[in-house]
Amino acid sequence: MGEGMTTKPQAFRGAFLDFVHDPFHWPEHESVRYVKDGVLVVDHRGIIQAFGPYVNIAPNVANLPITHYPHHLILPGFIDTHIHYPQTEMIAAYGEQLLAWLNQYTFPTEMKFQNKTYAQKIVGFFLDELLKNGTTTALVFAAVYPGSVDAFFEEAERRNLCMIAGKVMMDRHAPAMLCDTAESSYQETKALIEKWHKKGRLRYAVTPRFAATSTPEQLRLAGQLLQEFPDVYLHTHLSENLDEVAWIASLFPDSHGYLDVYDRAGLVTQRSIFAHGIHLTDAEFMRLSEAESAISFCPTSNLFLGSGLFKLEQAKSLEHPIKVGLGTDIGAGTSFSMLQTANEAYKVAQLRQQKLSSFRALFLATLGGARALNLGDRLGSFEVGKEADFVVLDPRSTPLMALRNGPDTPQTLTELADQTFALMMMGDDRAVGATYVLGNLAYQRDSLRHDSAQS
Repeated sequence: MGEGMTTKPQAFRGAFLDFVHDPFHWPEHESVRYVKDGVLVVDHRGIIQAFGPYVNIAPNVANLPITHYPHHLILPGFIDTHIHYPQTEMIAAYGEQLLAWLNQYTFPTEMKFQNKTYAQKIVGFFLDELLKNGTTTALVFAAVYPGSVDAFFEEAERRNLCMIAGKVMMDRHAPAMLCDTAESSYQETKALIEKWHKKGRLRYAVTPRFAATSTPEQLRLAGQLLQEFPDVYLHTHLSENLDEVAWIASLFPDSHGYLDVYDRAGLVTQRSIFAHGIHLTDAEFMRLSEAESAISFCPTSNLFLGSGLFKLEQAKSLEHPIKVGLGTDIGAGTSFSMLQTANEAYKVAQLRQQKLSSFRALFLATLGGARALNLGDRLGSFEVGKEADFVVLDPRSTPLMALRNGPDTPQTLTELADQTFALMMMGDDRAVGATYVLGNLAYQRDSLRHDSAQS
């Protein structure tokens, strides 16, 4: 893993793919930007200075070092819109659905994070895994302990990562060792916001676990924090499991549904990200669209816990569009790989008699995720002025993928659609050749070969 800022401008050459429009709402050929021999120029701050075809840019980069990735595909860094770092070590825990899974596996594991030294150990592994999988930004649950947040942000800051995280707020229906109080959660969260929010590339998310583990007073105080700090995020769970939805209805009998519980506390805003949203009503979809809130679609988790099939086509409808990103939801999710997450998203769509193209899936993993996190002006594409976080993918990273994709660089969008679909269905961390953060190499696969030259 590499840290530290570059001190000189540099350039990268290869085949580039990003998005200029949302392919759910625009024709794909107008949404996709594919430059089969392109150059990305990054200045000394890690900001994109120029981007375009090599023949156009080459005269302007004659004196810059160029790192060339032939036969690879370069995309903006992947953005994971929902993940729990304290659950890293309990991934692939057998046999339960959501509520029993929390009690049997999750809560006992999260108790370990009272020890900051332990949290630091897991944070390092967690961020290594994200970078190994091409993920450069994530919206992250920490644990209930403030030290677990400090450990996360300290390490993310050291690596110059754009990360959003928050302390879990949870004052009931959990082991006493994992519970705070409405007032302590408010005070601790406020102190963490003042310490970390907008420190460098870091952002804070007010993070009630879900409505069942927060009293109405705790939710009210979470809403108060959003009023006091209007540019922080709200990150929680919503309508993941049918038993959960029924439980929420019994705990909040005066509410008009699950989303209304959050709405009454002032938590449904343009900066709110709700994980899952599988069992939303039509009225709840409309409310989320009206509020400009976002949903994190977490297919590997939804399938693993037997939670259900997300209605992606309804969330992305033209009538009531909602911002949607992909989430791995480690540790109910089964892979850090956004390629594998897209793979499972395709299958969820198939089971709903829908189609999810590779372009739409990769949009969700890049610019769609950036927009869901209100970072579309900074991340998610290769626009000049954005931050140069990107991933270098190898469509031939395994013998089977090499056979399937062949030796040639795609020349047309039709050929690219075929290659990227095979990449997303068969690819995983082995397909990630390199990951760059602000133009600096943060991860490189041992077998990767590239050409570095003075142009």
